[in-house]
Amino acid sequence: MGINLSQCFIAVDDHDKAIAFYRDVLGLEVRSDVGFEGMRWVSVGAPDQPDVAIVLEPPLADPNASDADREAVNVLLAKGLLRGVIFSTDDCDALFERVRASGAEVLQEPMDQPYGVRDCSFRDPAGNMLRFNQPRKG
Repeated sequence: MGINLSQCFIAVDDHDKAIAFYRDVLGLEVRSDVGFEGMRWVSVGAPDQPDVAIVLEPPLADPNASDADREAVNVLLAKGLLRGVIFSTDDCDALFERVRASGAEVLQEPMDQPYGVRDCSFRDPAGNMLRFNQPRKG
């Protein structure tokens, strides 16, 4: 019995800004854009990983959530306290320069980590932390 990652979710407060970042800056492809009950879900993914998608979803994708819960999640998103994702790349430094040039908030410039990767991190337009790592040689 095999298990593979199919989808992961990232909360965004502005899907159009998120699409511009994930598609135009990171180079991911938009795979679907679906609206339902006043909410919107957009899936994006790397062209060479057709079976894995990141779903850009509303901060609280539950039509039955209370107003207080919606406000709490929006506050956490605005503070950048919701979890993001980690991407792998074959050129951390080049990716860093491309993303920085887009105006994204830099959290960490490329650096070698003791656990065997060179990585950097940014915030997406909604405030989610995204890390990009490259295995170190040797």
